[in-house]
Amino acid sequence: MTRREFITLLGGAAAAWPLAARAQQAAMPVVGFVNARSAQDAARYTAAFRKGLNETGYVEGRNVTVEYQWLEGQYDRLPSLIDQLVRRRVAVIATPALTAGAQAAKAATTTIPIVFGVAEDPVQLGLVASLARPGGNATGINIFTSEVVAKRLGLLHDLVPKAVRVAVLINPANAPVAETMLREVPEAARAIGLQIQVLNASTSREIEAAFATLVRDRADALFVAPDGFFGSRRVQFATLAAHHRVPAAYPLREFVEVGGLMSYGTDFLDSWHQVGVYTGQILKGAKPADLPVLQSTKFEFAINLQTARALGIEVPNSLQLLADEVIE
Repeated sequence: MTRREFITLLGGAAAAWPLAARAQQAAMPVVGFVNARSAQDAARYTAAFRKGLNETGYVEGRNVTVEYQWLEGQYDRLPSLIDQLVRRRVAVIATPALTAGAQAAKAATTTIPIVFGVAEDPVQLGLVASLARPGGNATGINIFTSEVVAKRLGLLHDLVPKAVRVAVLINPANAPVAETMLREVPEAARAIGLQIQVLNASTSREIEAAFATLVRDRADALFVAPDGFFGSRRVQFATLAAHHRVPAAYPLREFVEVGGLMSYGTDFLDSWHQVGVYTGQILKGAKPADLPVLQSTKFEFAINLQTARALGIEVPNSLQLLADEVIE
């Protein structure tokens, strides 16, 4: 081989390298990921999702691409975002902690696998045929949002036993969860002798307006419905509740970490992790029809004692012992 032939061979090989790299990248499966929050706000939950992927052998950017779609509380964007993912023919659609997303995906495709995290029974939602054998293109985890309503309301009552009138704040834009709250909360309230007042909020300004209303109407406490947008506004909730001296119960520990009084609900880190695991298993060839729907088994009760003291609330030792986390 002459020197010129050798150089020509090297040049041809070098030109082929980026082509090979692009071909490998193009061959990577794409996961369409949809959630109600923002990327920054959901960072630790997204890390749990990636951990689940990693445990099945998938590393983002190496052998899988994740296309993130963050609603940032704008639920009306869901249909168009899901349609985009379906047109792209992504390998899997993952909708952790987003019932409306799972429903939109199921309505848009019967072939692309869907891994969901939903607040209600997925059989009743029409997502699967049964928990043990989903039978279609969707599976995931039931995070039992509706089932913990009575428990959280009862804990709020135990913490503030003199409270009679409780304001319930829901996000009407998140229709599936809002409907659940409107059905479950009144029943749970009647069982323990509480009166409720339902307030709506879908924006930051509407949250402020809701607090103004509950203060004007002299509500004794506040019960905040689970919602991705509400989670992203947790500092605003804690600040307003402290300013107006309103005892409030929240669905997630992250509210308590920033000054909220108490929370009780599903361990969302665990549920997002499970969505990641199932997404990876489907990428490896498992069929959603054969993967049983999981059910949350981890629940968290958190109390912020500093906030309780500021509100003049004495937290019984029995509740402190019951709590999974007590923030001093």
